[in-house]
Amino acid sequence: MIRAWKPGVPGVSEVFHAHFVGHAYPPHTHDAWTVLIVDDGAVRFDLDLHHHGIGTPSVTVLPPHVPHDGRSATEAGFRKRVLYVDTSILEAELAGAAVDQPTFFDPALRHRLHQLHQVLAQPGDELEAESRLALVRERLRTHLRRRAEPRPVPVHRLAGDLRELLDEHTVGGLTLEHAAEVLHAHPTHLVRSFTRAFGLPPHLYLTGRRVDLARRLLLAGQRPAEVATAAGFYDQAHLGRHFKRHLGVSPGRFTGRRSPASASAATSPPNSSTADGE
Repeated sequence: MIRAWKPGVPGVSEVFHAHFVGHAYPPHTHDAWTVLIVDDGAVRFDLDLHHHGIGTPSVTVLPPHVPHDGRSATEAGFRKRVLYVDTSILEAELAGAAVDQPTFFDPALRHRLHQLHQVLAQPGDELEAESRLALVRERLRTHLRRRAEPRPVPVHRLAGDLRELLDEHTVGGLTLEHAAEVLHAHPTHLVRSFTRAFGLPPHLYLTGRRVDLARRLLLAGQRPAEVATAAGFYDQAHLGRHFKRHLGVSPGRFTGRRSPASASAATSPPNSSTADGE
């Protein structure tokens, strides 16, 4: 079961609620920060080639542009709620600290995130949502700044140049031969450098960028048939195949479930409005 929408709150590009049993995310990256809480079950994931896990009491923050995957830690699956927030909310300079330690135990922060999800599910309460987001942002920044001095994620210059080239050609695509000509490097060396730097090969990175673009277009109201070509896929079947591999659901069902408002009630713990005094 999946619910996704774009709220009218600056800095939040997507709200994503999901219940997965057998689905496993392939390695991928996002342009935005991923702020994740698990409501039931547990999740295992690899971030920057290191193993991690998250359960219901914790909060996980995954930085932009760093490869990660995800899968259930049990046969029963898991339920999660995610905010995708851009670098106006969390600075890119904090990425190194998040890579070093993406998960932390903070019941107050987790509850604030729960409250924020509840408000985001109710159109018309944008000011309250912005206020609660400000509290979440400050606590996240405090956690990340307390950790080891933020460090830039090391990126080989050639790999970085190829990533920029792929980002410029997300929709139109490019051949490895053309990339090699532009960057004056052997194709095999390009693939090896990129994979070593980012933890996934160029073609999977490009597919992930296209899936992210498709998500944004779907949330903006476009139909899957229109989104397919607009996001760089060959046709709707091509989009559907990769979209389902990444998200466990077809593009048509990604935004076609029940409304966020009705869904929110199912995940709301009792007496949550009075906890934490906020």
